[in-house]
Amino acid sequence: MSKSVLELTPVQAVACCSPLTREPLSAETAERVMPLVKAIADPVRLRLLSLVASHADGEACVCDLNDAFDLSQPTISHHLKLLHEAGLLDREKRGVWVYYRVNRSALGDLAALLGGVTT
Repeated sequence: MSKSVLELTPVQAVACCSPLTREPLSAETAERVMPLVKAIADPVRLRLLSLVASHADGEACVCDLNDAFDLSQPTISHHLKLLHEAGLLDREKRGVWVYYRVNRSALGDLAALLGGVTT
């Protein structure tokens, strides 16, 4: 089974405003960023992303994340898989465990897209 890889192009932001408020997003940019936004739209996945990012050394084993949720290990693994497929998490198998690390580039794309938005 072939996995598709989301290729991200950095989103350029100006100090005064985010791309969202500077001009309308192009259809191409919206399509490129949509999988990232969709992946973090779930509260469990958003928390998992935060837990991995804030974990010691910036990486966490799935075994380190299970206790933070009242969910089964397979459910946690499924959410981690979706975050990985969206490009937000990198993963590395070590023995029987899989370790996850935040993809800083993808997180930077989200931050640049939303950064500077004020109410």
